[in-house]
Amino acid sequence: MAKKIEGIAASSGIAIAKAYELKTPELSFERSNIDDPTSEINRLDKALEISKQELEKIKAHTLKEIGEEHAEIFSAHLLVLSDPELIGPMKDKINEEKINAEAALDEVATMFIEMFKAMDNEYMRERAADIQDVTKRVMSHLLGVTFPDPALIDEQVVVIAEDLTPSDTAQLNREFVKGFATDIGGRTSHSAIMARSLEIPAVVGTKNITSSVQKDDVIIVDGLDGNIIINPSEEEIQAYKQKQADFAKKQEEWAKLKDEPSFTKDGEQVELAANIGTPEDVEGVLNNGGEGVGLYRTEFLYMGKSELPSEDEQFDAYKTVLEKMKGKPVVVRTLDVGGDKEISYLDLPKELNPFLGYRAIRFCLENEHVFRPQLRALLRASAYGNLKIMFPMIATIEEFRQAKALLMEEKDSLKNDGIEVSDDIEIGIMVEIPSTAVIAKQFAKEVDFFSIGTNDLIQYTMAADRMNEQVSYLYQPYNPAILNLINTVIEAAHAEDKWVGMCGEMAGDSIAIPLLVGLGLDEFSMSATSILPARTQLLSLNKKELVKAKEQFLAMSTSEEVVAFVKEITE
Repeated sequence: MAKKIEGIAASSGIAIAKAYELKTPELSFERSNIDDPTSEINRLDKALEISKQELEKIKAHTLKEIGEEHAEIFSAHLLVLSDPELIGPMKDKINEEKINAEAALDEVATMFIEMFKAMDNEYMRERAADIQDVTKRVMSHLLGVTFPDPALIDEQVVVIAEDLTPSDTAQLNREFVKGFATDIGGRTSHSAIMARSLEIPAVVGTKNITSSVQKDDVIIVDGLDGNIIINPSEEEIQAYKQKQADFAKKQEEWAKLKDEPSFTKDGEQVELAANIGTPEDVEGVLNNGGEGVGLYRTEFLYMGKSELPSEDEQFDAYKTVLEKMKGKPVVVRTLDVGGDKEISYLDLPKELNPFLGYRAIRFCLENEHVFRPQLRALLRASAYGNLKIMFPMIATIEEFRQAKALLMEEKDSLKNDGIEVSDDIEIGIMVEIPSTAVIAKQFAKEVDFFSIGTNDLIQYTMAADRMNEQVSYLYQPYNPAILNLINTVIEAAHAEDKWVGMCGEMAGDSIAIPLLVGLGLDEFSMSATSILPARTQLLSLNKKELVKAKEQFLAMSTSEEVVAFVKEITE
């Protein structure tokens, strides 16, 4: 009899195939005393070296198949294998306690994993998964057992696992792996992000999929609704094949709009742009009909490395994006580190609440040796396309003025050196702090544009960490408090003839889009794969009617009322 399990829809699509359980091999060992620490350290070094060689191969494969952003995950894994703070204590244990390499590896790795798991932000908790992934590989070589190799899968399957490590996910062959399901994980875990890039349907966080599935069971993965069906009936298989065909048909319909402008039903035009992290992501923007880049997250240039990227390295990346976009607007966000984005070589302080701490523009203004080279690289690249620069995490007018002054200084310096710089660069800010939204009228007199970062704006306004499951019910994008702040920003900008974009997840949300059209948002920036569904939805919306409804939904009291209202007026 068929069994249904619910999880989190992590990557859209439907997959129907036999189950293939990806299991980590048995890595048990006995802790033992040894007489020759040097020989044991040599065993550890050899296992580390083999692991490095394997990860280099996986990194190269990932770079070729998925792109640089995902390959950088394995740069981080390789750094773990070379980290003296991790490897040093292992060797010290072998020397001082005269124990075998397996025990030293396990004890030190466990200490670090538990330390990272206890941290209160998701990015740091995911570092625990990285250390676990890497040290399991090293352990397998110490024990002489074969580590799982998903690249060897040669028949159509749905992969079932407790969790898929980044190295597992990167090796999945799309020809054979039709989907995957895991016990743990969320939409922001590495495996979920990579599944979306690979366009493999995925459901994560099911809690018990591995204990519920036997080898060769037939599995349906519904990445649209977050459901798993184990051993479905013939009727259920046919129903899901129809759902699969309907989704494919939808994708074909969306694709017809790839080269069309974005209009509402009553002929009002908006701009649909994409959020990117690397130059390789531009291909996805263009393939999905993106009219610009609304957010280029430059921190990926800094992550997974052992030192700061040079000015020339940054210039090449920005120039590549601008040239590939062929005159379409590209909004580049200056370095946004801290919070959930740690970079080891920047030596950021450990903080009790890093999201409210020393991050983004606060860090850059205090570290001009990091900030100025980025500004110079951006200015030099401006000659090659339609560049717009925005500063993140701006809380006060003074911060914006200070950042803009540094930019102007570098512009004058480059011009004095005879280097070409565009004179048409718009300079804006991200609105993600409530204080900025509240005095948007004052900011609008000085900035060229606003881009609303709803991911942070919502959690700051509601005083609820979006990574904390216990208060996740307060992460409410449709809450009237959020909508009123967005309205304040848009009205302030339009009063000064400035434009407003949105680069948070909300911009591509089908419930939010009618509300944002009614509020008068000019530019919606989202993941590239959300652009064509959003363009299709816009064609069914009457902006004039939504603008008339604005006062009504802004006056509502709860998110639930707003959602019910949107469904009522758009059905």
